[in-house]
Amino acid sequence: MAAPGAAGAGRTTATRAAGAAQEGPGRAGTGYLVIYNVVMTAGWLVIAVGLVRAYLAKGSYHSLYYSIEKPLKFFQTGALLEILHCALGIVPSSVVLTAFQVMSRVFLTWAVTHSVKEVQTEDSVLLFVVAWTITEIIRYSFYTFSLLNHLPYLIKWARYTLFIVLYPMGVSGELLTIYAALPFVRQSGLYSISLPNKYNFSFDYYTFLILVMISYIPIFPQLYFHMLHQRRKVLSHTEEHKKSE
Repeated sequence: MAAPGAAGAGRTTATRAAGAAQEGPGRAGTGYLVIYNVVMTAGWLVIAVGLVRAYLAKGSYHSLYYSIEKPLKFFQTGALLEILHCALGIVPSSVVLTAFQVMSRVFLTWAVTHSVKEVQTEDSVLLFVVAWTITEIIRYSFYTFSLLNHLPYLIKWARYTLFIVLYPMGVSGELLTIYAALPFVRQSGLYSISLPNKYNFSFDYYTFLILVMISYIPIFPQLYFHMLHQRRKVLSHTEEHKKSE
């Protein structure tokens, strides 16, 4: 949940890391993935710095979206390559699950926040942007160091701990932003198709957004508790490994 994803935090990192260790993407694939993850880490760091600089310059957290709008769109859209990585087999993750999680955030970035200009000043946008930014800096750093076989415990701990706060924070921002967009979508008829038309097809974007919001109800708890399970599994294994040494 971008929705679904709230921050890409729901991806099965442990499965990816384990699969990569068993099969491996090959030397060229590993080199490419390292470069990709370094670039994405740097990109989200640019967004984080942009938010801090804008806040210090304005002395207010309102409307900070405009200070990071372009890099946010660029690097969030850049996550679409992760679907290709899965399809090509250089990352051992489900194409369907990855596509669902990536596209949900791309959808919120372009089809909601970009398309409904009126919501760009909403504080809820900053809420999910901050959650995404921290999550992605940690996530891409985690992948980078994992590929290099030098993963600091602090990054692993952050990857499997900070989502406890960041995921609900991101989901709250996403839901509030979609909710804020509803009256403007209804008034303008944005992306809606009404009958009659030559294709005999109708689509109500307003209703679609409501259905997207409802979809959070079954999806969020499942992903959240799955991640809590993964946290216990991964961090307890790390503690056991330390004790055995």
